[in-house]
Amino acid sequence: MDIAKILIDEFQLKPFQVTNTIQLIDEGNTIPFIARYRKEQTGDLKDTVLREFFDRLNYLRNLEERQEEVIRLIEEQGKLTEKLKREILKAETLQRIEDLYRPYRPKRRTRATIAKEKGLEGLADIILSQELKIGQLEKEALSYIDEEKNVHTVEDALSGAMDIIAEIISDNAEYREIIRKIAYEKGIIKTERVDEEEKTVYEMYYDYKEPIKAIANHRVLAINRGEKEKALKVNIVLPDEEIISKLKSLIISNLFSDSKTYLEESVEDSYKRLIFPSIEREIRSNLTERAEEEAIKVFALNLKPLLMQAPIKGKIVMGIDPGFRTGCKVAVVDDTGKYLESTVVYPTEPQNQVEKTKEELIKLIKKYNVDIISIGNGTASRETEMVVADMLKEIPEKLSYIIVSEAGASVYSASEVGQEEFPDLDVSIRGAISIARRIQDPLAELVKIDPKHIGVGQYQHDLNQGKLDEALKGVVEDCVNTVGVDLNTASSSLLKYVSGISKRVATNLVEFRDEIGKFKSREELLDVKGLGKKTFTQCAGFLRIPEGINPLDNTAVHPESYDIAEKLLGKDIDKNKINELSKELDIGILTLRDIINELEKPGRDPRDEMPKPIFRTDVLKMEDLKEDMILTGTVRNVVDFGAFVDIGVNEDGLVHISHLSDKYVKHPKEIVKIGDIVKVRILKIDIERGRISLSMKEL
Repeated sequence: MDIAKILIDEFQLKPFQVTNTIQLIDEGNTIPFIARYRKEQTGDLKDTVLREFFDRLNYLRNLEERQEEVIRLIEEQGKLTEKLKREILKAETLQRIEDLYRPYRPKRRTRATIAKEKGLEGLADIILSQELKIGQLEKEALSYIDEEKNVHTVEDALSGAMDIIAEIISDNAEYREIIRKIAYEKGIIKTERVDEEEKTVYEMYYDYKEPIKAIANHRVLAINRGEKEKALKVNIVLPDEEIISKLKSLIISNLFSDSKTYLEESVEDSYKRLIFPSIEREIRSNLTERAEEEAIKVFALNLKPLLMQAPIKGKIVMGIDPGFRTGCKVAVVDDTGKYLESTVVYPTEPQNQVEKTKEELIKLIKKYNVDIISIGNGTASRETEMVVADMLKEIPEKLSYIIVSEAGASVYSASEVGQEEFPDLDVSIRGAISIARRIQDPLAELVKIDPKHIGVGQYQHDLNQGKLDEALKGVVEDCVNTVGVDLNTASSSLLKYVSGISKRVATNLVEFRDEIGKFKSREELLDVKGLGKKTFTQCAGFLRIPEGINPLDNTAVHPESYDIAEKLLGKDIDKNKINELSKELDIGILTLRDIINELEKPGRDPRDEMPKPIFRTDVLKMEDLKEDMILTGTVRNVVDFGAFVDIGVNEDGLVHISHLSDKYVKHPKEIVKIGDIVKVRILKIDIERGRISLSMKEL
């Protein structure tokens, strides 16, 4: 297999890009490092493309490895032919290899293996040959009667032979491929309720059917969950008669042979008993895999803008984690995120201490000169927001508030990271601190939480957790390395996502910093236990030292390029003559441009270019909304069927995919991403169900 050629064709790349990228990966370089500091070698491939490239490279290598293994296993059985070897080597998917290997795979004891033990394989061959005339086969079967082997009659012999034939048909790779095509083209997925009386959220699937080729990914995941929760029965319906007829036409070559009737029975038995259950499992598995892959992609796509939200710098923030019975947990943090003070107030049911709450909050606002109030969007958020909005009207201080997603805050509160940061604080107060910090530096705070708990996906707990974790880890890595990390303030939670740095090295870095004091230069990284030259090369460019000895240590310029950067410092750079400068300095044009950009804007935060969150001073109620009202909102989540938008009321509104644009939209991600500020028109308000339908058409 020419893996390089396949990758060139699939990714539409030049040969040097593929060869160099494979080499860089095999040398142990991380994706962020390759994307940022090896642009010349890769032809400026972006991190997203590199990750897809990496996954495909691994698949093709696994494919090649499996080809060799299957060839070896069949050869050991003495059954490998040149034709079969060619077919295996030609296979482009693991599925095809397994189909070809199927007849040779060791099997548990089946009806066919029992029949073979009885010596009936020869009779099966005679039937398959289709050479005997009418009335001859039963005579031939007489010689296979053997009392010792439990073959007492002609019927026993013929039945056992048909079991062998049924398995041969089932194991035929070409037949399975044909059936598979028919199944995906004409098959239907059908669902029905399990309990006639019980009401569930799966109402739309109680009597539901849809072509396999048309079913949307989110419906596959919904059906799977309904089945798992024993609310739904799921069946695959195939055109059985068409498939059986097709098999018969492929297998029966002599209509006047004595074999015809027996082959017809074998085909029907093979399909119903062996092939259909196998194909059904395969279809369900493939649909699930496809849906999961798409859901993981959407999750990753949503996660990136959330992590890359513009930080609100230099502000003192009050974080409020709302609640009813247990009260609202309040925490104030300074402009660096340092915890200052906390309290618990009870403005909602059952206590309803509204005035006392206002007094407490105003006291903290005045004491610490609070600039912004950050309110979690969970239970009692709406009620708490109304109290805060009312309070802001009563005080001279010009404050605003913002509703933030509190997804994962409780997970952080009870996590090891939360305990390490605030060992003496109550779990609930840690959540309020997290809510406050999320607007100061969303990235630094959200990396402390397992990405799947951040609440920007769909069916995340139903997905393949290994694949999900891997994909989300990649997104976090790309974001962290795009922004860069302050070496002297970063937590180990943040540092472990820096290119080349493991969890252990991240811990060692923090311990070294606590013991020795602040880093003064990137070179000191080499003194950290477990951080060798290889790791240094991978991570150094992404770690910043704002007050270091060398100003270049606060830029994305890699130490390997410091000599070039220093030569540029004294030059009047003409960007129109970048080619000449590249030759003069003996450095690639892409790397040179990156260095120049860094020198022009040292310490630049790419998140500053992202849309700023919407701050509020007042509050809307669902009852205030009217159809056709036009509002500005923030995209909170993007799913297969649309986008959820925060318009300032307790419930996010849904812009269905059909209302995202005047043009046809294949997937919402084409139009919006999390954090986008959008104009929406209200289509429908369902106060009873807490649902708001929105449209972005004609706006």
